[in-house]
Amino acid sequence: MLAVAVTSPVILAQGLGNSPYSALGIGELYSSGNVTNMGMGGVGISNASSFYLNLQNPALLARRTRFTVFEVGLIGETKSLSQYVSNSLQSQRATAGNLGYLALAFPANSRWNIAVGLKPYTYVNYSTQQRTAIPGETYTAEYNYTGSGGLNKATFSNGVRITKNIYAGVEASFLFGNITYSSDSKVNTDVTQTDVSVTHLNRVNYSDVVWKLGAAWRPKLSDNWTLNLGATYDPQTRVKATQTDIYQKNYIGAIADTLRLNSDSRATFPHQMNFGISLEKNNTLLVGVDVGFQQWSQFRTPDNRSGNLMDGMNIAAGVEYTPKANSNRYRDLITYRLGFQYNRLPYSVNGQQINDINGSLGLSLPLGSYLVNHVSLAIVGGQRGVLTGTQIREQYVRLALGFSLNDWWFRKQVID
Repeated sequence: MLAVAVTSPVILAQGLGNSPYSALGIGELYSSGNVTNMGMGGVGISNASSFYLNLQNPALLARRTRFTVFEVGLIGETKSLSQYVSNSLQSQRATAGNLGYLALAFPANSRWNIAVGLKPYTYVNYSTQQRTAIPGETYTAEYNYTGSGGLNKATFSNGVRITKNIYAGVEASFLFGNITYSSDSKVNTDVTQTDVSVTHLNRVNYSDVVWKLGAAWRPKLSDNWTLNLGATYDPQTRVKATQTDIYQKNYIGAIADTLRLNSDSRATFPHQMNFGISLEKNNTLLVGVDVGFQQWSQFRTPDNRSGNLMDGMNIAAGVEYTPKANSNRYRDLITYRLGFQYNRLPYSVNGQQINDINGSLGLSLPLGSYLVNHVSLAIVGGQRGVLTGTQIREQYVRLALGFSLNDWWFRKQVID
């Protein structure tokens, strides 16, 4: 019942509140990791755990034991948006929440694990208004821009242990969803005249299969220490899209003019690469760093136009600590996390690229029989953009709650 409720398209489309930057490209990207990764800066390309799913590198699915795991993640955000308009500081607050992910993983055999999942990929949610004076007239022009929707992913992942310490994986995702952009302009005249406005509505539906490849290597450095190396690659993909364009002049007797109706085309999604390295000590201490590169300058709209984006880059560092993993005392099994992340976003304002800097804290509490189930919490606080020129500054606090439920499936009963 929970799965049916949280996977409603209405919930998936809500996003994380008003974000003017989501007007660019295909919108804001969600974190690719789960709640445990978010608590340590998003680090997860090289590291994995037997108790939690790794949603960032499909190769590390093969590190899982014979447990089947079901995970649900919820995410919420509150933010403050500020901008200088005519030398006056304007501010707005926004709060929203959404499903973070829903996933199930189970072993196919001792070397091969399979996972299926559903998660939002991007969201578009913005509403802006601009008023300007018309030269030589007493009237003003008003412009309104809004956007809504987003893309989702239904994933099917496989991770295989090739040798004792080498892993490979592949993820196939069905990408689907729609984004609606609306813009209108009108002249505000006196009350004795009829205002005339022009509206443009553009709706794009996306549906196609995209891929991710992963690899990992875990050489033992000593009896206590293990080195983890990982990498993922998302190849460039031409994604199927259908567009509808409608123009309408609003006045008495006006009708809409449909320029395109479900016109088939393709959008170009760029390739992305991620690399990770971490050092692990007997399931008690892990320190890791991830680096990612996204060539968003190669993104093309369904009209084969540039999305006015720049290449992105991110660096994440995090630490995870469990006091005593083989203890029977509850407090020894609580896991603590700390992380930092720097993102060079693909957005540009007046030629200046926008940066996002944040820090995070995380916690996992064991639950249930044998304490193999966990409830995880993560809090991320950060800022992107600065109050210079026409940039919009976003200061945000993001909260995430996740549940990891482990059990043995397909066990042959010896005694009934």
